[in-house]
Amino acid sequence: MATSFLPYEPNQTFLLPPSPSEWLAEDHLVYFVSEIIDRLELGKFYARYEGDGRRNQPYDPALLVKVLVYGYATRVFSSRQLARKLYEDVGFRVLGAGNFPSHRTICEFRMRHLPELKELFVAVARLAKEMGLVKLGTVALDGTKVKAQASKHKAMSYGRMKEQEQKLKAEIEALLERAQQTDAQEDAQYGADQEEEQLPEELKRRHDRLAKIEAAKQRLEERQAQADRERGRHPDDEQRRGDGAGRPFKREFGVPEDKAQDNFTDPQSRIMKMGGSFEQCYNAQAMVDADSQLIVAIGLGNNAADNEQLVPMVDAVKENLGLLPKRVLGDAGFRSEDGFAKLATQKYEGMEVLVALGREGKDQAAIDPKLYPATVRMAERLASKEGQAHYRRRKAIVEPVFGWIKHAMGFRQFSLRGIDKVAGEWGLVCLALNLRRMWALQF
Repeated sequence: MATSFLPYEPNQTFLLPPSPSEWLAEDHLVYFVSEIIDRLELGKFYARYEGDGRRNQPYDPALLVKVLVYGYATRVFSSRQLARKLYEDVGFRVLGAGNFPSHRTICEFRMRHLPELKELFVAVARLAKEMGLVKLGTVALDGTKVKAQASKHKAMSYGRMKEQEQKLKAEIEALLERAQQTDAQEDAQYGADQEEEQLPEELKRRHDRLAKIEAAKQRLEERQAQADRERGRHPDDEQRRGDGAGRPFKREFGVPEDKAQDNFTDPQSRIMKMGGSFEQCYNAQAMVDADSQLIVAIGLGNNAADNEQLVPMVDAVKENLGLLPKRVLGDAGFRSEDGFAKLATQKYEGMEVLVALGREGKDQAAIDPKLYPATVRMAERLASKEGQAHYRRRKAIVEPVFGWIKHAMGFRQFSLRGIDKVAGEWGLVCLALNLRRMWALQF
């Protein structure tokens, strides 16, 4: 007896299209993302379209916000990939509801609304608090390096810039001199009334490259001058002190070391140690609630060190959620005498701070109580049994969050360039992760 199979007709035409809701489980992430975003205030997104005189109807901002957030939550970051998913993926088709915005539309919307998307992160964090998911008992702070949209091979050192600048100037001068000789010969042969030709392409290429190198050189000098001012130096400092007192300066004010580098594709990114190599990166910060492992505050900078981020991140929690956490945990990267002293003031009364003073497993050097009184008090808290018990939780609270971002969501490199745009994208990433986490906690 022949086996009977269920009907299979790939080319079957449906008289009435089935409901997309029948293709996904009721507890699917796409429905949760859509529901949460529908509960948020999107007035700032809509305000951008008021009175712009468009002839064609634009796509609803709620649709584009949902597509972007769900895309980042499911490892889809490219606008071209998002546009393709709206045709090919059931979850995206449910969100699109028969709309298929182009990749250009998605890209322009993301670029235009980065500040508003970052604000949605705060709105979702507040919603999580209202839902009872965020307790703000203990929070843990950490930073992670994320690759910039820039190649380290398109960077140049200050010393190399100086060499190339002189070389290009000499080449341009030689080309101009040769061009003048050629013009003189042609004038003598054909007359001086001939129409002048444009600069040769070879000369134009050198002019363009020289302009880029000079701009990068100026950025490095401005950056170094700012750093020198922060260290207490002044523009009128001499390279060597005339009175012989103290140690001589190794370089003039505002002059970078030859090894200092600038990147041509994303000048605001920096070379940072990442794993076993050095990459063009940004330093992304996150404060994580211990009970829910939801991110309650974020930060982003181009300084590889974390020590200046302790106080701003604590302040961000207060600004986002209206109250301070009871306890803050941080690794040795956030060690800062000034930061410890500020967090010990009345403004932060009732909040306990536990920040490691050295790498785990390393013996601690003696701390001068006269120079570093706040650090000494921190060492005493860490040495207590209660302090040790609380601090041991730090790694298990915050580090899995970065693991989820880089491995579960697949986000290892920013799509945008420039620190402001990258900060907005980091807010979108953390928003997407929080929604994934809230969905998991609900089900």
